[in-house]
Amino acid sequence: MASSTVSPASVATAPASGVALALSALYLIWGSTYLAIRFALEGGFPPFLLGGIRFLVAGGLFYAFLRWRGVPAPSRAQWRNLLPMGFFMLLLGNGMVNLAETTVSSGLTAVAVASSALWLAIFAAIRGDRPTRLEWLGLGIGFLGVLWLNAGSSLAGSSLGLVALLVACLGWAYGSIWSRDRDLPAPFMSAAGQMLCGGALMIGVGLALGERFAQVPDARALAAFWYLVVLGSLGGFTAYIWLLSHVRPALAGSYAYVNPAIAVLLGAWLAHERFGGSELAAMAVILLGVVVITFGKALRKLVAGSDAA
Repeated sequence: MASSTVSPASVATAPASGVALALSALYLIWGSTYLAIRFALEGGFPPFLLGGIRFLVAGGLFYAFLRWRGVPAPSRAQWRNLLPMGFFMLLLGNGMVNLAETTVSSGLTAVAVASSALWLAIFAAIRGDRPTRLEWLGLGIGFLGVLWLNAGSSLAGSSLGLVALLVACLGWAYGSIWSRDRDLPAPFMSAAGQMLCGGALMIGVGLALGERFAQVPDARALAAFWYLVVLGSLGGFTAYIWLLSHVRPALAGSYAYVNPAIAVLLGAWLAHERFGGSELAAMAVILLGVVVITFGKALRKLVAGSDAA
């Protein structure tokens, strides 16, 4: 039975190079997807249809590749677990982000989504997987950096958009933790299955809400769409699912503290979203939080190893 629960053995056997590569993908690629979403929306994609088509294409390609490589298809019971994960993590998590970005800048969107790391730790604690004091300290530092980045920011926002972002954070965090003791296929097949389920749900919601393509998306929007499919989904999402199976929630969720810095920088560079010295200082605090979380994870591993010895 495959499961996404992190066991001491899986953490111990997770290669350091693999963890570093997966975290780099989340930090860099996902930080840039907020701007790609904005470009796709501005170029003619409706919010839920954008996510639905993106994940159906990415999930279908990845599923076909895995089956070609001989990876077993999910069982009927596993599909029943993948469906709610697609609901919470993609329909709510990504769909609400797309909806919010129709009125909220890409930088502020990433700032708001950063709170998902805190919600991850809270939901994990409720289920008995309590962070260490050092990990809590890292989460607190990172969250203070997020608040600082948001306080008095010149980034534009709207009350409706921020409510959508709160729902997105809660849905993504709850779905991530809910998945940790479920019967699921191997991590990569799990990612493909979730994308298929979430994509189908998003298209259904989009059509129910009356979303239609009013025009053929322009070249920039199409380029952004394929960036989201290839790097955002096939690269970033599969890396996240793999991390959920091999590291603690605090480390897997630390991407949310780095993404705002990258999103704000890219937004300022490519979309003229302004920021100043206060935003730069806040981003430094966010990165400090990630360092503390990472150190706390490494220290826990050392302590566990010495106890086992």
